[in-house]
Amino acid sequence: MKDNIVKNKSFEFAIRIVKLYQYLNNDKKEFILSKQLLRSGTSVGAMMREAEHAESKSDFIHKFAIAQKEANETVYWLELLKATDYLNEKEFENIHNDAVAILKLITSILKTSKKQVLA
Repeated sequence: MKDNIVKNKSFEFAIRIVKLYQYLNNDKKEFILSKQLLRSGTSVGAMMREAEHAESKSDFIHKFAIAQKEANETVYWLELLKATDYLNEKEFENIHNDAVAILKLITSILKTSKKQVLA
């Protein structure tokens, strides 16, 4: 995992999501939104891992497109948790910035991959 920045970032992000889920459950007694966040936030890296062994370029693009959707959904759940006061500004800001950064990386990889298929 040394050289793959996106893979590393998504894995570290998943760890943070799991810890945030635990915090929301244990300290805030929030069980519904946090479960959605856990599902989508950990799915990002899982889909990128699946893409590593894609059967074709179009399969790779498909897996990354799913990762993109999951990253975008994760941003939504984080914003909702902030808007409903389960997360304060400090708790929200750092992890939200990471989620948006990962979403941008995935989007960039997708655009490049699609161009290569069309070329």
